[in-house]
Amino acid sequence: MRFSDLLDAVRSQPQELTIPAEWAQGRASFGGLVAALLYEAMRAKVPADRAVRSLAITFVGPVEPDVPVSFEADVLREGKAVSQVLGRAVQKGQVVTLIQGSFGASRPSEVAVSAMPAPEMKHWDDCQELPYIKGVTPEFMRHLAMRWSVGGLPFTGTKSREMGGWVRLRGDVKEEPVTESHILALVDAWPPSLLPQLTKVAMGSTLTWTIEFVQPLLDLSTLDWCKYLVETEHAADGYGHAAAKLWSAEGQLIAMSRQTVTIFA
Repeated sequence: MRFSDLLDAVRSQPQELTIPAEWAQGRASFGGLVAALLYEAMRAKVPADRAVRSLAITFVGPVEPDVPVSFEADVLREGKAVSQVLGRAVQKGQVVTLIQGSFGASRPSEVAVSAMPAPEMKHWDDCQELPYIKGVTPEFMRHLAMRWSVGGLPFTGTKSREMGGWVRLRGDVKEEPVTESHILALVDAWPPSLLPQLTKVAMGSTLTWTIEFVQPLLDLSTLDWCKYLVETEHAADGYGHAAAKLWSAEGQLIAMSRQTVTIFA
């Protein structure tokens, strides 16, 4: 199933969905997809003029592929301009993902601060793509393309704090406007920024994730490449802390992200 098919499914029936194994990430479903599906259930509870400003995501446990999972959302508070929403993904009676989201309508303000310039990167045609290899790379990578421009590929012993390049959906992509759901998948597609520092294969996964969206969203297509860069700020005791940004190909800021990751090496 394409990414758009799964989004359509949860929009039409948010109560329960089965994520196919082709979207797996090891024993779990791809976290960016799970977050996107739960976000869609939350989005449906909020007035359309209140754009999502930030999401705080906790992956409580793995969401198993090919097992039904339900997506629940409750409005905690609805003020004059801001709505606070709590989303839960539940599988086998257990909460597996939590999202606290803040949605806010635009309002006049005297404060306007431009984003810092995007980093320079080689054109995507000149960058190495991490290929999908069945049984080697995560299954979900058949649906997303990443081309490296900064730092090293996972498990290459590269000691750079930074990693990044270009990202977009791939395969039989349905061309449609990029939404916050697509942005969640594009940002989380990248492996933990600690993995390039390793010289042998090891597991790594996101524990908590906060993402903030620049509103209004840019007019982008799902066929467009986006630019991604992450910096590892600290790592010790099996945990790493990293900050990332996503830009359009023209260098316009789309989203800002922070993750705490666990590393088993």
